[in-house]
Formats: sequence, C-alpha cells, structure tokens
Amino acid sequence: MYSSFVQFAERLLRIPHDPVPPPGDEASTRIFRAAPNYYKYLLALWALRAAAGMLVLLVAIIVPSGVAAFELTKQGKAWGNLLWLIPIAVIVLHALGSLFLLAVLRLNFEKRWYVVTDRSLRIREGVTTVREMTVNFANIQNISISQGPLQRALGIADLRVDTAGGGGGAHGKQVAENLHTAWFRGIDNANEVRELIQQRLRRLKDSGLGDHEESASAASTGFSAAWLGALREIHTEAAALRRAVSRG
Repeated sequence: MYSSFVQFAERLLRIPHDPVPPPGDEASTRIFRAAPNYYKYLLALWALRAAAGMLVLLVAIIVPSGVAAFELTKQGKAWGNLLWLIPIAVIVLHALGSLFLLAVLRLNFEKRWYVVTDRSLRIREGVTTVREMTVNFANIQNISISQGPLQRALGIADLRVDTAGGGGGAHGKQVAENLHTAWFRGIDNANEVRELIQQRLRRLKDSGLGDHEESASAASTGFSAAWLGALREIHTEAAALRRAVSRG
C-alpha cells in the first residue's frame, strides 16, 4: 500500500528522482543519506504532534459534543443519537490525517539527499515543496554540528554549513539563514562529513584555484588571483560586520 502511495505522490507532486551531482570531479562524489534513527526521531515528533492534536480535539470538540449527545439521548430525544456522529467523525478524520502525514514523513525521509564533490555540495529535501541547494566550497564560512537530547540518544546530529551572505532585521535574518544555510539533517557521521568538507575546502584553497566558474569570470574581467582573494576577504569581513550590527 505504501509503495502505491509513493508512486502516486511522485506522479502527483512531480518529485524528481536522484539528484544530479553538483559541480566537481565525478570521481570524488560522495553521497550521504539521513540515518535510520533519523526516521525514528521524525516518528517521535509525529507522535507528539498527533497526541497534541488529539488532546485539543478532545477538549474542544469530542468531549463537549459527546456529553451533549449523552444527555440528549438520556432525555429520550432521538436526534441526540445523531450528535454522536460529530466526535466519531472528528476521530476518524484525525486518524486519516495523521496516517497521511506519516506517509508523507516517510517519503520525506527517503527523498532526502546529501551529495558532496571536491568543489561543492548539493542538498535536496522536501516532498510537497522540493528544496535543492547547491553550495560552492569557495563560499563556505562556517561548519558546525548541533545535537539535541533526543538526537544524542539516537546517535544522530545535524551538520550546518553557513555560506557568505545574510544581514537585515529579524525577518531578514530568517530569510538569509534559509538562503545561506545548508543542513545535513539526521546523519550519524556528522564528524566524518565535516572533516571531509574541511579537507576538500583546504585542498581547494591551497591549490589557489577556487571555483572554476569564478576564476574564468575573474580572468575575463581582468582581475588577478590576488585581487580575487582580496575581494573575498573584504566580502567575508563585511558579512561578519553586518551580522554583528544586526545582532546589536
């Protein structure tokens, strides 16, 4: 049944198949996937949301309508029996909705990809809205690992990759984080992936080549490698200054 749902969802939502590797040497391509325990983590969150939703429905609809139906039935009023349909319908709809969200959650887990080459990385996530983000190593500013209590218990973590950009007000900072932050969510080898990216980033910087497209663009405009490096440093410092001012 689930496989039929997957095929239906892929056709309906036009979910693409395997992602195309980002720019870089094809031989260097490494593919990482979310760990099986990440699905358990998502299941726990789903269960909490389903329980919270059912609690709200119990307090707001099911219990009041059930009590009213019981009282009317007790008084011998025939239409009181019809009132029992309200809590029954609410429970059935909540169960169907929760099962649908569970299927989407499983599909979201299976369609999550993390691809790394020697020059860049690409992340794809989402089902109803597919989000694909490509990051050139030349633009990476920071790599960090975050891990909550439940994630520690499951042996998984989130790897965050920040790129150049950002700034603005509170809403602007949230938008900037979405556009300039890549997440390897729910992986069980976060340290290994971070070390791999850092090694390839150091190798790229030591080579002095940078991104091939950027180098070609710089050459066509007459900028030397020294000028390009200086401009990158200025850009990095300016971005850091914008973030410091926005926090203040």
